[in-house]
Formats: sequence, structure tokens, C-alpha cells
Amino acid sequence: MSVLDIRVLGDPVLRERTTPVAAVTDELRALIDDMFETMYAAEGIGLAAPQVGRSERVFVADVDGTPYVFVNPEIVSSEGLDRAEEGCLSIPEIFGDVNRPDWVHARALDRDGNPFEIEATGLLARCIQHELDHLDGKLFIDYLSLLKRKFVMRNWEREAAKYPDFIRRLDPATASQTAERTRSRRNRPRDDGEQGQADPTAPPFEPEL
Repeated sequence: MSVLDIRVLGDPVLRERTTPVAAVTDELRALIDDMFETMYAAEGIGLAAPQVGRSERVFVADVDGTPYVFVNPEIVSSEGLDRAEEGCLSIPEIFGDVNRPDWVHARALDRDGNPFEIEATGLLARCIQHELDHLDGKLFIDYLSLLKRKFVMRNWEREAAKYPDFIRRLDPATASQTAERTRSRRNRPRDDGEQGQADPTAPPFEPEL
């Protein structure tokens, strides 16, 4: 598996709609594996194909230690409303509160091309919606008020200088170790007293390095 470069705000690929996958191939599965490795190396909980410069309609996620692959995803229905802070691996160090449905019913293909459906609430529901937005060329900052968006864009102008050519390159010397550490932390068994409780040390949605 390889750690891929992450495209950041300003790269046109982040504003393009993705192309539905015609067939799940070994090449696509290799991309999925690389996307997981990149997501873990960046300590995120979700990553969509456009964020690594690809046009396939696919994203990966890992919420509460459970990895997910969504190929050609769509939301069938949604309910409720929840407001929470979001960030994005493609807009490092920028965060904002976003309103989204707090329950979704989604369907997609898995990494083997098998169709599945899922009902999700809480963080997983938010993650699915955030990543599916990426596949349609949308970013979480699009949901912010005009005033808030102007504020975060001023902050981004300072951050953007760190990413020549709109590319976020993870340090190859530490990326693999970080990915393994992130994977191990999320797979850590919890005792009965921890079940159902949020980890107080857990970073926010799509956390940064």
C-alpha cells in the first residue's frame, strides 16, 4: 500500500463531479487500499477519491474502528437535523459548524462489487454525507454562512502557502508509522465500561496531523 498526495482547496479536482464506477476491478481495490493507508496516515476518518486526485465515485471511511468502502454511493433518505463541527483533510486546520441530517439510509457497492445498504446515525451519518459531497464537487465550507466563509477563507489564505501546487504531501519518513498507529488505536479493544462512550481523547471529524 502507498500513501498518496492529498489535494487541497484550490485544486480544480475538488470541484468536479466524479464518474460512476463501471466495474470493481483489482486496480480499483488497489486504489481503495492506498486511500485507506493515506487516510490513516493523515489521521482522518474519511477520504474520497477526488482528494487524492482521482475521478472514481468512491470513498473510504473508518468510524469507531469499523472500516467502510462506498463505491457509487447514494443517499436514499435522511431525517432529523444535527449541527456539529467539521474539518477536512483537503482544508487543513480549518473547521466550521455544519447542519446535516442526523440519520441517513445509504446504499453502495463494497470493495468486491457487492451491493449493500446501511442506516447510520451520529458521526457515521455525518461522515457519509461529508464524503459523498466530495464526490459531487462540494466542500463543507459551502454550508457556512457568508460571514463565516469569508472568515475561514482568510485563515485558509495563510495555510494555503504551505501547500505548493495545492498538494499536501505527507512525510514519507513517518507516514507509515502514523498509519499503523492510527489503525491500532481504532482497533483497540474496549472493556464493558467503555462501550457506547465517546473517547474523550478522540480528535474531531477528519482530524489533522
